[in-house]
Amino acid sequence: MEALRLEAVEVVVAGASAPRRILGPVDLIVGAGERWALLGPNGSGKTTMLSVAGAWRHPSAGRATVLGETLGRTDVRRLRARIGHVGHTVTERLRPGMACLDAVLTGRASGLETWFQPITDDDRAEARTMLVEVGCAHVADRGLSTCSQGERARVLLARARFGRRELLLFDEPAAGLDLPGREALLAAMETGARAARAMTSLLATHHVEEIPPSTSHAALLGGGRLVAAGPVEEVLVGTALSDCFGMSIAVARRAGRWSAIAG
Repeated sequence: MEALRLEAVEVVVAGASAPRRILGPVDLIVGAGERWALLGPNGSGKTTMLSVAGAWRHPSAGRATVLGETLGRTDVRRLRARIGHVGHTVTERLRPGMACLDAVLTGRASGLETWFQPITDDDRAEARTMLVEVGCAHVADRGLSTCSQGERARVLLARARFGRRELLLFDEPAAGLDLPGREALLAAMETGARAARAMTSLLATHHVEEIPPSTSHAALLGGGRLVAAGPVEEVLVGTALSDCFGMSIAVARRAGRWSAIAG
């Protein structure tokens, strides 16, 4: 089964003097249960590809099929309810004073508040369990705005997992985190990967150091086009990364984690 299929997908936006293509044409198939990392420099199209995969943006050309539904031929509101998002844009949309436990509970219906959905004691117990699993039990009753950036990222991960989504999209979730915060987030992502092996995920990042060990595939984007895509160990090699970032890059892997340096 395929979680995502992009066929000659292009995204075009208005420009100062003429329309500008910011993605594509791209052909990509993501199988159900696969865990992908999307890498590339700024402006390479990573976030745009995630917006298509999340059913928030329709292709200007080509065909995009997400969880078996073709964009333009389906109710995207129902489709989006099957997709979880982790990234700073989600944090910015949630009410700052909201308790972290309530933020997790909003994940059930992919909403921004809990007042419109019935919440049971079992729901609250499950949400607390999710916070325990991401190492954030201590912030359950605190407001989001009082949490560190790393804690907020893990609360969002708990929120996405609480919704039992079939597809999980990470948009640079470790951006701005210090080393302990990044490692705590990656550990929580690995815990979630083990608990939901059938879930598919796409992670957009600039840095190979932010790629979890459970990642199975990778795609490199440059100028809105795919430079390489396939099994992670075949894609994250010096030649492909050098082509993608336009500089000589040496890559190493140790205990399932990647590192890269120039030269």
